[in-house]
Amino acid sequence: MSLAARAKAPFLRRVHLQDQTDPETEEPTDETAETVAGFDVDEFPAWYQDNLKEEPDVDNEAESDAREGDDDSSVDAGAYVFDLEAVKTLEDLKFGQVTVLAGDNGSGKSTIVEALAIAAGFNPEGGSRNLMFATHDTHSPLADSLTLEWSSRPKWGWFLRAETFYGMASHIAEDEWLAPSFPDFHARSHGESFLELAAHRFTGKGLYLFDEPESALSIQGQAALLSIMADSLSKGSQCIIATHSPIFMAIPGAAVYEVSKEQGLTPTNFDDLASTVLWRRFFTDPDQFFHHAADDKDGNGHT
Repeated sequence: MSLAARAKAPFLRRVHLQDQTDPETEEPTDETAETVAGFDVDEFPAWYQDNLKEEPDVDNEAESDAREGDDDSSVDAGAYVFDLEAVKTLEDLKFGQVTVLAGDNGSGKSTIVEALAIAAGFNPEGGSRNLMFATHDTHSPLADSLTLEWSSRPKWGWFLRAETFYGMASHIAEDEWLAPSFPDFHARSHGESFLELAAHRFTGKGLYLFDEPESALSIQGQAALLSIMADSLSKGSQCIIATHSPIFMAIPGAAVYEVSKEQGLTPTNFDDLASTVLWRRFFTDPDQFFHHAADDKDGNGHT
């Protein structure tokens, strides 16, 4: 992957968080909303044109069913995200052509990627701008408070997340219009389906967001996905990745951020990531690492 130096963001540059305490915050106009969504409707791939709408169809039956269960308590339940240090420092995030968010469980990295995807117009459970479905509405309200700053509007993109991939595959298989345009994902393993989708849909210049793609992939599979990503990046695409995998953390030229519960978002490099230090300790002496982990009282690899 030839990204010897950090490349400028071709699409998404910055993100701005609305003040949650300001009741005078203006609602976005239709023009602003189009800028926030960022997509150029007329320039989606030809295979998608016939089913493309001016706005995503979020009022389908599955989405409506999910919303019927929404009430004030469910909204309040998601308010915790605004207390995350990663969210409080969100405006410090400067995107590159590749941006990697690395951090411990519960640090907020997946919450951020999910919110960015929704604010950009993607389906919360994964997919493209116009592939809308809902199996279980659990996403946070953070996206509603984000304004995205673009270098230019992306013509295509995809939000890929491991935990909801099965639901997306089922939705595609059951849609008589979509099914012929996709492989039969249920006829393959989770990892094989992941790679098949990437090979077929990540080929053009676009904005691609990944939430822990390594969850579905072996190390060989991660290398295969890197190859697909490298080809897409060479065409001018942009990738934003929340990950635990050192393979994705080490992408050359990536803008790397350590995401922590205490410090929020901190720009860093692969060598200084907490997880890199632990991985190197493990490979240097697995037996000693095991004994340290067995004695660890705080779950962070330290005794």
